[in-house]
Amino acid sequence: MDNLKTGEVICKRRKELGLTQNQLAGILNISFQAVSKWENNTAYPDIEMLPRLASALNTTVDALLGFNSVITDYDGRYSTEEYYWGLIPNRICFDLMKLLPPVRPYRVLDIGCGEGKDAVFFAKCGYAVTAFDVSEQGIEKAKKLAEYNKVHVRLFKADIFDYRPDGEYDIIFSSGVFHFIPPAHRKELCDSLKAHTAVNGINAFNVFVKKPFIHRAPDGTRDETKRHPWLSGELFGYYHDWLFCTCKEEIFDCNSGGTPHKHCMDTLIAQKV
Repeated sequence: MDNLKTGEVICKRRKELGLTQNQLAGILNISFQAVSKWENNTAYPDIEMLPRLASALNTTVDALLGFNSVITDYDGRYSTEEYYWGLIPNRICFDLMKLLPPVRPYRVLDIGCGEGKDAVFFAKCGYAVTAFDVSEQGIEKAKKLAEYNKVHVRLFKADIFDYRPDGEYDIIFSSGVFHFIPPAHRKELCDSLKAHTAVNGINAFNVFVKKPFIHRAPDGTRDETKRHPWLSGELFGYYHDWLFCTCKEEIFDCNSGGTPHKHCMDTLIAQKV
């Protein structure tokens, strides 16, 4: 979070609008001390506060968190006719089908759906799918993919900092997205997703893990300061009170960006019982 300089963004926008710390605090119905701590980077706004704060400062949550370069990055990847991530479903999708087969249209939420390959796969299998992504290009390609496969997916553009689930889901799924969440906001996010999961429902996520012996390949087109690898086992701790169906860590080879490198990833599939 420090690299994002959120406190500096808040201070700059507040002064541009001619607001004092007291005035901003009054708009948000909080203490001026809270605003002062944000601007000094000694505390961070709660995830629930971010949309209100962005509105008060006439900006976006993306801008508050330095997320704009990420949007540009992914819009660029998805701007071609080809599907950047291909069309083969994530292997987690098949694991979820074994645990909760579509004997009825179970409700699925796909967070950070990209170009929609997994969301469309779930819909083809009979699930009721809601999916969103921060990239407009990704959502448009997902809509085309759903139309081509003659299935309905509720698709919309949103980012993970703004979106709040609008009901219960039987499956909440996300792959390769949560490294955009700064550590200070992870527990709040997981608690929210857990609260919006139906009894006997499943959360399935994977996260990139930081290891001292694994170095990311340099890539000048991506701003790595917006990515926050997790610690080994960190994700599992947020779900300590759920039943673990899958709990593993693995290192694998990757060639994205054209330079061979490795990743370490933790994968969790857990059930609310």
